[in-house]
Amino acid sequence: MPEITYREAMARALREGLTEDENMFIIGEDIGAYGGAYAVTKGFLDEFGPRRIVESPISESGFVGLGTGAAMSGLHPVVEVMTINFTLVAMDQIVNHAAKIRYMSGGQFNVPMIIRTVTGGGAQLAATHSQSLEGWYASVPGLKVVVPATPHDALGLFRSVRQEQDPVMFIEHILLYSTKGEVPDDYFTVPLGRADVKRSGDDFTIVAYSRMVQIALAAADK
Repeated sequence: MPEITYREAMARALREGLTEDENMFIIGEDIGAYGGAYAVTKGFLDEFGPRRIVESPISESGFVGLGTGAAMSGLHPVVEVMTINFTLVAMDQIVNHAAKIRYMSGGQFNVPMIIRTVTGGGAQLAATHSQSLEGWYASVPGLKVVVPATPHDALGLFRSVRQEQDPVMFIEHILLYSTKGEVPDDYFTVPLGRADVKRSGDDFTIVAYSRMVQIALAAADK
């Protein structure tokens, strides 16, 4: 089974989505000519063009709101917010609008929007780039939060997230992009909301998500 990096898995997931779904587009800061702050969308602008890879100004509240409206209108936006810290600028759009519209409209409208963002510390980027706020969002009614730990899970979970009709925050840890893992060539999905046993044992259970899965496995190996 081939090994790829977490970054490559995410690029593959996004490329699949853009190729298979004509209503999908990506909007965010530096995702085009620069190739993304974490090089995930490198080459996408040349491949898909500026109507599918949309460069945004530094205005998270604006382009998250744009994504919400686009999703309500039948499109499938992937809104990239450079770090989860910057989602605070768009908290009202995420929590009070995107997450609530299905309920507030009595089921007349859905918001199939994917908010991609990056969590975690350890990259020497100071406090305002190094917080882990996914727990906040996991408590919001109407919003699902996905935080994959491996390249396999990143690709499989993103495929499942594409089928969701309500907003999902797809959150990637900053220190996982260069990590490698086995990913089958055959098509697969990873279901949402189901725990995955990474390693079986008889003594005790460690429950973890995101990068802590890697740390827990390393501890188990010792």
